Parts: sequence; C-alpha cells; structure tokens
Amino acid sequence: MAHPSSSTRAGASMAVTAIVCVQLGLAASVGLFDRVGPAGAACLRLTWAGLLLLVLVRPRRAQFSRSGFRASLFLGIAIAGVTFFFMAAVARLPLGTASALEFLGPLGVAVARGNGATKLWPGLAALGVLLLTEPWRGGADPIGIALALAAAVCWASYILLNQRVGDEVAGITGLAVSMPVAGVISLAVGGPSLFPELDLQLLVLGVGLAVLVPLVPFALEMLALRRLTTTAFGTLMSVEPAVALVIGFVALGQTPGALPVLGVLFVVAAGVGAERTGAREPLTHAAPATSG
Repeated sequence: MAHPSSSTRAGASMAVTAIVCVQLGLAASVGLFDRVGPAGAACLRLTWAGLLLLVLVRPRRAQFSRSGFRASLFLGIAIAGVTFFFMAAVARLPLGTASALEFLGPLGVAVARGNGATKLWPGLAALGVLLLTEPWRGGADPIGIALALAAAVCWASYILLNQRVGDEVAGITGLAVSMPVAGVISLAVGGPSLFPELDLQLLVLGVGLAVLVPLVPFALEMLALRRLTTTAFGTLMSVEPAVALVIGFVALGQTPGALPVLGVLFVVAAGVGAERTGAREPLTHAAPATSG
C-alpha cells in the first residue's frame, strides 16, 4: 500500500496537470468562440469527448453497480451544467469575477468536508482567489452572477459525484458513461449555434480540443479524487486562477498587479497545506452486481 504522502503528491500532481490542460484549452478556444459562440464550442468539445470515451473504453452495464451507474449519469448532468452555466456567465461578467464566483462551489465543498486544521486551507485559498480576481472592480450583472453561482453549484456536485464514481467504478469507465450524457445534453443546448458552421476543419479542431478539454483533465481529476479528500481537491482547484494569471502574463502580456501576485502566494500556500493533509486511503473496488 502506498504511503499517504506519496498518494497525496500523486493526486495533487494530477489535479494541477488537469488545471493546466483546462487553461491551455481555453486559450486555444478563443478563435472557436468567435466562430460558433461559447455554447457551440462547449457542445463540440463535450460531444467529441463523449464519442471518444465510448469508443476507447467501451463501458458495459455489468461493470457497474446500480448506484455507480446512477452516479455516473448524474455526473454527466453536472459536467454539462458547469460547462454551459460558466460559459453563459463569462458572456456577462469579467472572467475573473465569474471564476471567483464559480470557485465558491469547490471551496464550499472543501470547507464542509474539512475538520480541524484542514479548514484553514480553503479559507486561505478563498482569500487568494479574491485577491487574484478582484471582483470588487467593475459592475456586476445580476443574471451573470446567478449563472456563475449556478456553475458553482454544478461544480460542487461534480466534485462529490466524481469522487463517488471514482470510488465505485474501476478506471475511467464511469467517465465513459458520464461524458456521453454530457455530450447529449450539449447537443440540445449548443447544437443550434454549432451546426450551421460545422465543416471538416471545425470537426478536426474539435477532436483536439476535446482531448485537451475535457477528456484529459476530467480523467485526471477522477484519478486524483481517489487519492485526495474533497477538502484537498477543492483547495487545489483554487490554483486555477493562479495558472490563468501566469498564462495571461506569459502568452498575452497581461501584467498582474500587487494584489493578484499576493493572491498567488496565498493559493500556493493553501495548496501545500492541502497536499500535506489531504491523502485518502486507497480503495478496493467491490465486484459490481450483475444487471438483472
């Protein structure tokens, strides 16, 4: 059995790698947003990701317990919800403000699930997120705020359901059910803006984006959640604004102010604390009940 500290380090590395993939995918999607809109871009990524997982993993009903299969279906709804609500919020709010509000979801999970000293890390990360995004700057769109909070609720649900699916279903088999569910929902929501622009170039680009976001990150997050508590995972997800800040500085020439830099330091400190206190004991998967 792996030592808890090594398990924690592996889970933290997976979570941070997932965050980097997400940010790179968002940067690569800028031109795509201009062409098909946020909903169309999300639809293209989720649909391709669902198809790729179905082909590569080929999930079978016998691989799931009844509760594991049900959780996988609900996870797909949460994936679609967090994707579309956040895209809609970004259309009305500055990205930093929308991100800060969305992070209330994972931070809320971290605080609710933590005990004792572990509650310090989500609080420190929350302060870091506020300093990074400076939500007090600029006007606030009430509909945008509502959409961002809906994304936060979906993200909190995603974390809890992702851990449950990861605990009950071996490998990424559960995700091979969840992602197609998200893809079907995305066709209904984003299909109308995507279909008129669809061509071979867009299809090929969609495959690459689907691998970068959400296929690789979501798979890494599911594996990370087997090694971390939801408190540690929720705190590490708060590193995402810091990654966005760095990518913006390096790739886009966006120079951060003193408060965002201080926010990075708080988030990094919280991530270190979460890594040291967030290990989970490895689980042994029970054989699923066969369907009747």
